[in-house]
Amino acid sequence: MGWLSDETGLEKCAANFVPLTPLSHLQRASQVYADHAAVVYKSHRSTYADYHTRCTRLASALSNHNVHNGDVVATLLPNIPAQIEAHFGVPACGAVLNTINTRLDLNTVSYILNHGSAKVLLADSQFIDLAENAANLQETPPHIIEVNDPHADFQASNRHITYEEFLTEGDPQFDWIMPQDEWESLALNYTSGTTGRPKGVVYHHRGAYLMTMGTVVSWRMITHPIYLAVVPLFHCNGWNHTWMMPLLGGTLVCCRDINANDIFEAIAREGVTHFGGAPIVLNMLVNTPEDNRFCLNHTVEIFTAGAPPAPTTLKKVEALGFNVTHVYGLTETYGHVTECLWNDHQWSGLKTEDRAAIKARQGVPFPMMENITVVDEHMTQITMDATAQGEIVMRGNAIMKGYFKNAKATRESFRGGYFHSDDIAVQHPDGYIQIADRAKDIIISGGENISSVEIESTLMSHADVLLAAVVAKPDKKWGEVPCAFIELKDGANISEEELIAFSRQTLAGFKTPKHIIFTELPKTATGKIQKFELRKSAMNLQ
Repeated sequence: MGWLSDETGLEKCAANFVPLTPLSHLQRASQVYADHAAVVYKSHRSTYADYHTRCTRLASALSNHNVHNGDVVATLLPNIPAQIEAHFGVPACGAVLNTINTRLDLNTVSYILNHGSAKVLLADSQFIDLAENAANLQETPPHIIEVNDPHADFQASNRHITYEEFLTEGDPQFDWIMPQDEWESLALNYTSGTTGRPKGVVYHHRGAYLMTMGTVVSWRMITHPIYLAVVPLFHCNGWNHTWMMPLLGGTLVCCRDINANDIFEAIAREGVTHFGGAPIVLNMLVNTPEDNRFCLNHTVEIFTAGAPPAPTTLKKVEALGFNVTHVYGLTETYGHVTECLWNDHQWSGLKTEDRAAIKARQGVPFPMMENITVVDEHMTQITMDATAQGEIVMRGNAIMKGYFKNAKATRESFRGGYFHSDDIAVQHPDGYIQIADRAKDIIISGGENISSVEIESTLMSHADVLLAAVVAKPDKKWGEVPCAFIELKDGANISEEELIAFSRQTLAGFKTPKHIIFTELPKTATGKIQKFELRKSAMNLQ
């Protein structure tokens, strides 16, 4: 189908077919936007010409240290220039980038280094002890390169070659090793491993390239955006935004410590136009005291993803001058693959509360995806009535190659020709998807399915609640009942009974939390609440 009757001489060749790779974006930008600001961090200011040269030196130095095609180079770095440069410099020598979560424990970091067979490890001085201890547990330890951030209060250990010294070993004229096949591996990312050992998720060049293209379209971006790197680059490679910025000649502003003051300050100082962040980041912004906020003189576009944000939070953050687009994805999908694309024709006249409720939906597929929908256990499309529930499944170019060294898990996740998310959702008549819960977070009480997300949204609407997380607590009569863990705002004082009564104003009786624990919620480095820890606590409650 689709072939002409005679295609003699119409073969692929070097002139008409080049494997897709995000590396091409920086190659082009170094010429087209040579003098434009590329990477900014405090006093560090790199033009695209500088940026390209530093990445080239890194690629050359790695090659000189016996890093070859397909070898793994790992990092234990915050969002600083070295982490940005690794996203191009590592694959430019043919290697595969493995960005490791800096908040993981020693055993998990050691497991990842061993499983991925990392040959080199770039480690920030803040994490150098962790890096050394994890490396020493390897049969063949990776070569450690220490990155000392002059803008942070962590002294260099003086036990390893520094990143800047390492760059001087590289040839600025080194020829980048571009992929010969766009299916070649670009990055190796590990899942959170909340139910066992982390799984290695393998990205290919084609997927990352198309992610950059799809994001530009969906975020309505134009030339020279100023992007603040709030999403940790060890999380889905920062949703691929680092690979995207050279496409538009954008400026990437590094953010080492994720706090409201640094975010507001960067927006005011650098004129930030875009950033991504989990709902907890939005919550951080709306709960910042007015005296600590900078007045926004332009609209800042935010992509938010993670646990569905409470409509109350969306309403408040937009009142500050931010425009929020809710997106959804997983490590296995390079980051965001659905968006709550705003339908101005239908929704522009809605009240603020109703607009916020719609914006909390996960929405429709990004342009680089082929199909994302919700199906039942037989892989049959559910009724799009905003009530029937099923699992979100998807197919498209931004789906991982598979799980590294785990063919069984790969086959299971791709059954039926779709990637299975394990997320439970409804679908509205217009096709928009809305998550009801993670499959493991559904609470089954007396045979009734209860969405923890629904309860959390209700609790988050209370003026005294900063964060809410709901899990199942074992119950002799009902099997399970909702148990809420609440982090209150500073100075707030509300009782368990008062908050349960508040939830009853909105929720059916069987959905109201039966127990409320006031505590600081455990969180991952990306701002996600660690529900598996809360489940352990709930199991021990009487």
